[in-house]
Amino acid sequence: MVKLKITNFYMSFRKPPLSVQIISAMFIGLLLGYFFSSTYSVIDNTANAFVTSLQMTVLPYIILSLIVGLGGLTPSKAKKISKQSLLIIIMMILVVLFFIFSTPLSFPDWQNAEFYSANTIKIAPELNLVDLFISANPFNAFANTLVPAVVFFSICMGLGLMQLKSKRQTLLVLSNLQQAVANINNFIMKFAPLGVFCIGWRAAATLDASQLDGLVVYMISASVLVTLLCFVIVPSVVATITPFGYREIVRVCREPMITAFATGSFFSVIPIIVEKTKKLLKEKYPQDSDLERISEVIVPISFSLPVGGKLLALLFVLFAAWFSGAHISFADHINLAVAGLPQLFGSTTLAMQSLLELFNVSGAMFDFFLVAENLIGGRLSAIFSVVFSSCLPLLIATAMLKRFTIKWRSLARNLAIIPLISLIAFLSLRFSFDSISHQYQGYTKFIERDFLFNDVKSSYLKNSPSSLVTTPLFSPVLTRIQQREFIRIGYFRDDLPYAFHNNKGKLVGFDIEIMNLLAIDLGVNVEFVRIFHHQAEVLLQSGYLDITTGIPVIPDNMIKFTLTVPYSQQSLAFIVKDERRAEFKQWSNIIDNKDLTIGIPETFFYQKAVERNFIHNKAWEISTPRLFFKEKYQHIDGMLFGAAAASAWTLLYPEYTVIVPKPVLAPLSMAFPINHNDQAFELFMRNWLNMKQQSNVIDQLFQYWISNQTPLKITIKR
Repeated sequence: MVKLKITNFYMSFRKPPLSVQIISAMFIGLLLGYFFSSTYSVIDNTANAFVTSLQMTVLPYIILSLIVGLGGLTPSKAKKISKQSLLIIIMMILVVLFFIFSTPLSFPDWQNAEFYSANTIKIAPELNLVDLFISANPFNAFANTLVPAVVFFSICMGLGLMQLKSKRQTLLVLSNLQQAVANINNFIMKFAPLGVFCIGWRAAATLDASQLDGLVVYMISASVLVTLLCFVIVPSVVATITPFGYREIVRVCREPMITAFATGSFFSVIPIIVEKTKKLLKEKYPQDSDLERISEVIVPISFSLPVGGKLLALLFVLFAAWFSGAHISFADHINLAVAGLPQLFGSTTLAMQSLLELFNVSGAMFDFFLVAENLIGGRLSAIFSVVFSSCLPLLIATAMLKRFTIKWRSLARNLAIIPLISLIAFLSLRFSFDSISHQYQGYTKFIERDFLFNDVKSSYLKNSPSSLVTTPLFSPVLTRIQQREFIRIGYFRDDLPYAFHNNKGKLVGFDIEIMNLLAIDLGVNVEFVRIFHHQAEVLLQSGYLDITTGIPVIPDNMIKFTLTVPYSQQSLAFIVKDERRAEFKQWSNIIDNKDLTIGIPETFFYQKAVERNFIHNKAWEISTPRLFFKEKYQHIDGMLFGAAAASAWTLLYPEYTVIVPKPVLAPLSMAFPINHNDQAFELFMRNWLNMKQQSNVIDQLFQYWISNQTPLKITIKR
């Protein structure tokens, strides 16, 4: 009796389940990482070691599982599995797509615009399904973790083994190897609490709160969607039409879900899913041992298919379209499903740029996608992939045995309650987002910036003197600057983001700060003079101005001015109303459209190019970009401009957007106009700009003023 009491007392304090240990370790790690916002090498190395150890066994397990699983089947059974699998996968994809396309109901009516990003003009590589799935050298696919190619090769090996009559010994050896790999994975999982603790610490310590700006809506909406899919929709559907209970389904998914969320990797938990689903199938259908092979085949294959968490990439595309102000119709949803799903055979990161192009969404949203993936998107994708891939073999095994048992009462209840719960959840989110006092921050972020580097004493003239000697009078610019002890620089009106006044009235911008650095190196002060483009030539030739801010290097400008070597580039783009972005997606459509009227600011007006390309359109030369946004000029359909400058204007007018038509043309160089006759100053500027480019100063300024990215370290070596 005493012994029994001691045993019961000991059992009450037994070690908690592994899933509880993992959850506890993750929260403790997050808590410590939050309060001790620094990572140590031992924490970082342990986290990397755990994730790498999990991944170490995955590829061998996928290969062995597919070869053993397929090789052990008869051709007739394999044919039966493939038919059942295809139908069930399609039906599950349709169910998931329905709820993904319903999620934008939670998006509020907010106004947004984006800073310039290099991804705006980046051309997404075309998806080549042949190269993705078929590798001429399978060992190259293994070495580079090309999972689709590895899966295809393993399927082919399994099908080849299937045809052999004397394959028992081969299958036995391969099965033992597969079990050995599974044992290694089980051993590694014993260290999961420690590994997850280190991962949680590192995640909390390295989290940048500013990255959440603009992504709160997406992350919360995606979290609610994944919660519904993982714990309500998918398990309930499977439990309603199969003999498996809801609790059994959730129990199978529990540990791999927690691990996948902690590591952010579905790939790492494939062996765990296979073993757990095999165990459940064996418990439910003990009379048919071949059913275990379904898990060995289906779960690894699902990693390469556009199913599970990969489908969440479509939700981000819908979010990006909403965030950019794009109008989405029912036809757009169909287009996204039909054209988007094939892109997801590869990695979602690789596919995202092409997916964004389906709605002609700015490439800058790709940066948002990377941030979202690193914060929580990848983890949500991983846990939903676990649930999806765990349910697939259960459904396929039930279909093969013809054991579908529809629980009509549960079905009726689920059909009524699940859509209602989802609708209430999404609309509640929308109401919550709308109730938050959201203020458009794009203009504020743009206008509140000051110089990145050192300042210099400056003065400003709003207009050039009305009475000037316009006869060219040559004197060396460098001599003139030293004599008067300041450099006089002309800056163009409405030249965002190259020259503008910030919220304190200070003249700032990309070109202005470059001119500041020039004055510092010359050891003089600066006098800035606001001018129009047509005034620049006379003011430079008269000697009044020493230099002006930058203009595009095009023949019309090269005739009027002597230009320095280029210091930056701009790709050609259009500014258009959000709802008209589709009309400006392709150059061929723009040029052939006879009804379009195009506005071109005078600094970008290349007369010969306009005459060659806009023969069907009306091309208007306008003195300043600001006119395009005035009521008087609303007959102009789009403004042709530099992509970097165009992005800055959309921050002021967020109802407009930037479109870089395809194919992307070669960028225009930007250079500074100087006096025609001063070769010494031209040589000085050439060497000075080369020096600043080599020291990365120009690049740092570009990232700061154009892309709104502050460099981590600000140093000027020369």
